Amino acid sequence: MGSNNLHIHSNKSNLQILFEDNHLIVINKRSGDIVQGDKTGDQPLSEVVKEYISEKYNKPGAVYLGVVHRLDRPTTGIVVFAKTSKALTRLNKLFSDRETQKTYWAIVKNAPPQAEGTLVHFLKRNPKQNKSIAHIKEVPESKKAILHYRILKKLDNYYLLEIDLETGRHHQIRSQLSAIGSPIKGDLKYGFDRSNKDASIHLHARKLSFIHPVKKELIEIIAPPPREPIWDAC
Repeated sequence: MGSNNLHIHSNKSNLQILFEDNHLIVINKRSGDIVQGDKTGDQPLSEVVKEYISEKYNKPGAVYLGVVHRLDRPTTGIVVFAKTSKALTRLNKLFSDRETQKTYWAIVKNAPPQAEGTLVHFLKRNPKQNKSIAHIKEVPESKKAILHYRILKKLDNYYLLEIDLETGRHHQIRSQLSAIGSPIKGDLKYGFDRSNKDASIHLHARKLSFIHPVKKELIEIIAPPPREPIWDAC
């Protein structure tokens, strides 16, 4: 699957399932997949997963699937869905109480000012442009955004950053990295100079750990990045 194959969306035969039990299913999302239906009318990942469940377990009728959180369309990596309403309620609480640990990988052209650090900004969302602008000081209607980053690897022309999110804001990583002059590869919206051929950006939800909503044991999930030359170099 080279990056020249435009838009290889997930379908029920090529779903990358990272974890599944009776309560939840975790998918490694491809770039271009939308997690939940939107105005484009494109088939969302949630519907693909429902088709997969319906076929695998031979379930007639409607399949229950709860969307717990989202990833931006051009982003890849871990997405969690709930298979029961009980699991959804508990997972929603875990995510809203920030009792999950989320680690992302991002590929940027310009190194951040330090090898590792913490970024604190106040993000103000512009719904018209579907964009968040990062401010150093608080501005009206802004939300505080905190992330921790470190340079994992220097590639030929890029840097691989590992990012731990402390808050989960709209386009948080994209806008905060852009604000320090390190926009993500392919992210035209946030100041990278050219797009990726497949319209993806090099931002990947790499790792997620949380306490299982029903079994109460620690689940740790790691998603391999997409197969393409720059990610392969990581």
